[in-house]
Amino acid sequence: MIGRIALGSGIAAAAAGGLGWVIARRFTAPAGPRTFDLPARGFEHDDNGDLIVLDRTAQTTAAGIYNLWFKRGGWVQLSTDAVDRGPAGIARRITGSAPGFTPKTGDRASWSGIYYATPADAGLHARDITITTPAGPCPAWRIDGDPSTWAIHIHGLGSTRAGTLRGVRVATELGYTSLVVSYRNTTEGPRVGTGRTTLGHTETTDIDEAIGYAVRRGAEQVVIFGWSMGAAIALQLADRPRHQGLIAALVLDSPAPNWTEVIKANCARSGLPPAAGHLATPWLTLDPLARTVGLTGRVPLRSFDWTARAADLTTPTLILHGTRDDSVPIRLSQALRDARPDLVKLETFDADHTLCWNTDPDRWQEAVTTWLKARVPH
Repeated sequence: MIGRIALGSGIAAAAAGGLGWVIARRFTAPAGPRTFDLPARGFEHDDNGDLIVLDRTAQTTAAGIYNLWFKRGGWVQLSTDAVDRGPAGIARRITGSAPGFTPKTGDRASWSGIYYATPADAGLHARDITITTPAGPCPAWRIDGDPSTWAIHIHGLGSTRAGTLRGVRVATELGYTSLVVSYRNTTEGPRVGTGRTTLGHTETTDIDEAIGYAVRRGAEQVVIFGWSMGAAIALQLADRPRHQGLIAALVLDSPAPNWTEVIKANCARSGLPPAAGHLATPWLTLDPLARTVGLTGRVPLRSFDWTARAADLTTPTLILHGTRDDSVPIRLSQALRDARPDLVKLETFDADHTLCWNTDPDRWQEAVTTWLKARVPH
């Protein structure tokens, strides 16, 4: 009997260990291509313009303005207007499209909160530059403004620089010079090792070089805009002693302030018990195990746990977070706000992950503009 119990425990431990390895692998997977899972069912025209008919889903019926990216190239911007087309369909009004692009019935598309494809689409005049980093050259956009106040814009895991353009417009209207940056192991940045993300650990080094670029060109104060994992990177940068007095404020959209809790939330989204997320921890935090996952070394998850490290915060921080975010639960931002109400302000939106701006762009812009004007002398 004892032998059977020991054998059963060993099998259970091995199975648990295997599941932890799988979770760690999936959470650090290299950036992949878009999934084009939304077919264009048809098109309509009325006195106010064109509409596209789509399958009825939680995304296609969501309030706000969004973008459809098409598999054969091109994109269309959609207004918040949604017209019922029966129990299975919805029509959204088209307000803009890629130059020369005309979508057709049957085209497959990807729903996205990345509303602007390029700085020009957002009404911004940008220069293409390159930031030299330990990982290699990282492409960036530079939008010139006041040379003494710079904004660094950091996109999230699986996203691109274009995703941050929603916030760049605010920084530009405030007069800041902006750097819209990329980093290693993204679709735009250099590939290192197996191409896996380290959840902001090594990526922070690349963004630090962008701050150095700004300082060498006259930056006296820096505001960091971070989206999702980009927000985790922003928090790490603000914690570095050499940036004390330089980083004046953080604007964080859907931040990931505790990776263990984020992994647990994503396990729940996948139908696993949330506690299964703990099984991934040793595969991420112990060097020998992390290497079997495909990482170059361990990821220090504790240093990214800002719920536990709230006392270490020194930089005024504005958080914008959606109440319907099931990827990075809003309770993590609420906990950070509650721990440091002297430094952290939280604005909530009826939105999913990184879609606060899309749900209500005017309110997003007003909240950020008002808060920054009160905290960043300019």
